Amino acid sequence: MSDQNDTMENKKKIFVGNLPFSMTQDGLQELFSEFGEITQISLITDRMTGRSKGFAFVEFAEESAADAATKKQIAVEGRELVINIARPREPRNDSFPRRDNNRSFGNSRPQNRDRRY
Repeated sequence: MSDQNDTMENKKKIFVGNLPFSMTQDGLQELFSEFGEITQISLITDRMTGRSKGFAFVEFAEESAADAATKKQIAVEGRELVINIARPREPRNDSFPRRDNNRSFGNSRPQNRDRRY
């Protein structure tokens, strides 16, 4: 059943792009609370630096609030925000190699200890 929920479009959730890297969750709360009650904010950040990646997801209690937010043009720090109804998350493509536990991170050369250089 959770697979069905993951593929269904949530019309209460919006994607917000082109955010300044200085944007915070509190800033998003302040920016979008005028449209209605916000139930969840997910500001996407870089794992290494903790800095915003420039996009977020905001979920409202009501579908009409999300719809109203998508219709308004908003600029923050001179940047015109991209605001759309969020699309369902697509399945990940496993075409990228996974980290091998037998090698250190970043070492793509196989280890052959019998080989003489």
